[in-house]
Amino acid sequence: MPPAGDAALLAEVLELRARNQQLGRALASRAVIDQARGMVMALAPCPSDRAWDLLVDVSQHCNIKLRDVAGALVATTKERTLPEPIQRELCRALRRRHAADRR
Repeated sequence: MPPAGDAALLAEVLELRARNQQLGRALASRAVIDQARGMVMALAPCPSDRAWDLLVDVSQHCNIKLRDVAGALVATTKERTLPEPIQRELCRALRRRHAADRR
């Protein structure tokens, strides 16, 4: 049986590795989300904060994680089709945005 200090050190190393992996995934997701935000800014056109809100809106209405919505949108630049639920909600969100802007 390893000494208590070794067990604590091992637990800390494992926790730090898990946190490091989580941060790496978060950074990769963030880059894709930022790319999707830029695409929405060009499509809508709208400022960055509105593009963020629009992506969040689509994510919530589709019940799909924001990073997955963003990934699907960015994948359309590689000849992939936007999944129908995301496409439908994106159109609805854009219509809601334009209606709100007209008020």
